[in-house]
Amino acid sequence: MFFKTIIQGRLEFATQKSFDKVLKMFIYRAENYHRNEMIFASEEIFNKEKLLLDIPRFVGTSSDKHFRNTTSLIAYCSQFAISGSVRAWFLDEGKILYYEMMEPTSDKAAVQSFLKGRDLVKQVGKEKEAIEALDEAIEKYDRHAMAYERRAKVNFYLKDYHNALRDYNKCIDIDSTIPTAYYGKAKIHVIKEEWEEAIENYDITLKHTVALQPIYWKARRQKSICHIKLKQWDKAAFDLKLFTKRTFTDDNPNKEWKKQAFFNYAVVLQEMDETDDILKSLDAALELPEHPSVSIAEILRTRGLAKQKMGKNGFIKDLKDASDLGDKIAKGALTARGKKKVTSK
Repeated sequence: MFFKTIIQGRLEFATQKSFDKVLKMFIYRAENYHRNEMIFASEEIFNKEKLLLDIPRFVGTSSDKHFRNTTSLIAYCSQFAISGSVRAWFLDEGKILYYEMMEPTSDKAAVQSFLKGRDLVKQVGKEKEAIEALDEAIEKYDRHAMAYERRAKVNFYLKDYHNALRDYNKCIDIDSTIPTAYYGKAKIHVIKEEWEEAIENYDITLKHTVALQPIYWKARRQKSICHIKLKQWDKAAFDLKLFTKRTFTDDNPNKEWKKQAFFNYAVVLQEMDETDDILKSLDAALELPEHPSVSIAEILRTRGLAKQKMGKNGFIKDLKDASDLGDKIAKGALTARGKKKVTSK
């Protein structure tokens, strides 16, 4: 049986000698260990000029055996690389059967310094140590794109946006396919309220990721907010419709942002005077767990005003509930309604 297969990434070899060695071993093992039952031939993925194993993106079908043979051999090759990674997904109707992440873990100094730095990036209070380890990785191999990207992330945490942007750009100059570098740049532009520049970088993030990766949906949601800032309602609606329709697993960080996304989608639809899904989106937002990005009072008030505009029942209760929760706009709407009724008498 054949199943959908997605593979993308690149491995970088520091010297001609190591590249030639890996290429020779790939050809030998493909022929003698796997009988060429592979997804790729060597000439399809090895770049002799740049000393890379490079798979920009493969989307196709393969058998279980072809997938396992291919990922096993790429994983073997990765141990001779000095930087980079390759990711592979094996899918059945959207369900992930296998996921493989292949990257260097050898005892080379640049590799070990990077792995140490990458681990320290995740630890609060270890920023100085992380930068030192990543500095060492870059010193050992100055084309280590991911070391620049991780160092940029630490600088971002430290609010050193100038150096963060510098490192993100260095990363991209070396490897223009690393999505987290564009995502990081976009977040810096958001802080500066440079919405168009942020959108541009979120778009490139989407280009270099697949919908199976959490970062894809992070970028999609964040991009919608930038479109809202620019009052580009149709573009925001497109991103939010995709995000709200997506089902996320419990361990996916995007799941907790569904409440905000449903609310934002309703607000955008209101701006576009498209009423069909406004109440559905607000109802969905209310059903989800609380999240600091949007209050229950805000959702109730928005639903109440939407019902009132549509001439539907229940809007007064929504406004009262929102007012009871401290929403001043809802309270003002109820006060204005009360004065209008008195005047009409």
